[in-house]
Amino acid sequence: MFSEKAGSVSQSIKIGLVFIAVMICACSLAQGQDTEQQLQLLKQQYEATTKEFEHRISSLEQQIEKERAASNQEKVADVQANGNATTGHSTLLTQEGERKVFSESNEVGARFQGQLPSEPTYDLLREADNEIAKLQEREGSFEFHGYFRSGFGLNSRGGQQVAFAAPGAQAKYRLGNETETYAELIFVNNWVNPDHNSEKAWFRSEVLVEANTSNSEDFVPSPSSTGGDQYRLREAFVQAGNIFESQPNAKFWAGERYYRRQHIDSNDFFTLDMSGYGGGVEDLNVKFGHAAVAFIGVARPDVITQNGNLTTSHIDARLYDVKGPLGLWGGWFDYATSKGGQTTSASVPGSSNVTNIPSANGFAYGIRHQRLEWHGGYHTLMVQYGTGAASNFSGPGIGMTIPTPSLDTAESKQFLVTEQVVLQPNDKFAVMPIFLFQRMKNLNTNNDWMQWVSFGVRPEVFLTKHVSLTGDCGFDHTNLPGSYEGWLRKCTFAPQIGADRKFFGRPVLRVFVTYANWSNGFRGLVGGVPFENQTTGLTYGVQAEHWW
Repeated sequence: MFSEKAGSVSQSIKIGLVFIAVMICACSLAQGQDTEQQLQLLKQQYEATTKEFEHRISSLEQQIEKERAASNQEKVADVQANGNATTGHSTLLTQEGERKVFSESNEVGARFQGQLPSEPTYDLLREADNEIAKLQEREGSFEFHGYFRSGFGLNSRGGQQVAFAAPGAQAKYRLGNETETYAELIFVNNWVNPDHNSEKAWFRSEVLVEANTSNSEDFVPSPSSTGGDQYRLREAFVQAGNIFESQPNAKFWAGERYYRRQHIDSNDFFTLDMSGYGGGVEDLNVKFGHAAVAFIGVARPDVITQNGNLTTSHIDARLYDVKGPLGLWGGWFDYATSKGGQTTSASVPGSSNVTNIPSANGFAYGIRHQRLEWHGGYHTLMVQYGTGAASNFSGPGIGMTIPTPSLDTAESKQFLVTEQVVLQPNDKFAVMPIFLFQRMKNLNTNNDWMQWVSFGVRPEVFLTKHVSLTGDCGFDHTNLPGSYEGWLRKCTFAPQIGADRKFFGRPVLRVFVTYANWSNGFRGLVGGVPFENQTTGLTYGVQAEHWW
């Protein structure tokens, strides 16, 4: 009987303790403001309270056990001392001993139980579990990604750092050659079915805010002032998947987005950038690969005809992940059209000038070869060609644009070949060589052929897990008849502190020294004011870079 009573006391204590833990957890949950802090605080308090009460329960059980053992020893001693006593007398002693131990045990339990409800319920426990589940679901549905680079540098003449870029080139070798703070902050919410369970559809929203400053003052009065900060909404779209059972991996989207861009990291050049506004479907399974189709358009609010703002719309079709010789193959095709019209401007009071903007269309296509997971890195080769309104398929990462309309828009063309390789055979060395050849003509090149040839390399040596030495050397040659012709060489040395031993491991903190020289044909076109009458330049500084 004593064992049953003691067990009942212990069980009551445990139930009471669970109730206290639940109350503490529920109070903490109600007071929390931030989802992640609520969840962590709730877990910590629950664990601390549980450990404390488990220790107290263990102490009480040990005390009860000691009292019971002491009482039994006393009973045995009494029986031995009165060996000639009758059976009835022994029974009486035993009953008295049990009553004594039970009474003392109840006193110990009562001292503890008096602070707790005697009959707790589990409603609050269930509510706490539900709240924890909701917090975990909310935390798992939200994603935060992004990129930024920031730092400060000087030129050898004492002024602010300047960038070295060849005239006509659409990109520059970026290491130690970036003079701005730039950030892309990406917010994703997986509203429906965040785990992408196959039983039902899923939906997600993505918003990207771009920020760009000139590394001047950390507070500039307005975007229109010199060195003013700039903010843009570059992505705002909704994506849905698992809509059709026959195509469970197909993703439908609509809105504004970076659309399947192809990028060379070491010179920050976008070999294919059809970003804009529209919608489409991607990752369609076509048995031998995947396909994507999209309708994307942009407009010029400063060019207005009788049809409204001038627009260009694109139908973009892509085939990718096709297994073939030496790796994966893919291709793309784009058809673009732009409706012309008449613009009217009042340059002289009482009169107007009418300008005819011709309608234009065009097409572009390309082929890509990839070898992924190749010697610790990858290899990508792309060959592309475009005409007319579809010739503007690459650039410095600003997406689709409409060049200033002209009668020669239909004659615009671009031919582009790019190759990039990343090799990391071990955790001590990595290297990225690139090559680029471009020929293009449009209104910006006076409808003459502008040619750009570029090649460079960025090696990295890992000294420890977090310390590495990196650098890059790049060569650009550009030629536009009647305007410029020459070459630019740029080299940077940069010790780094990084997160790991990977070429693309981030974040990193680096100091850098950059040296550049260029031909006489570029004198006054490279290096800005500090080096306008020179053919060499030197800058140095510090920078942080991170993506996640």
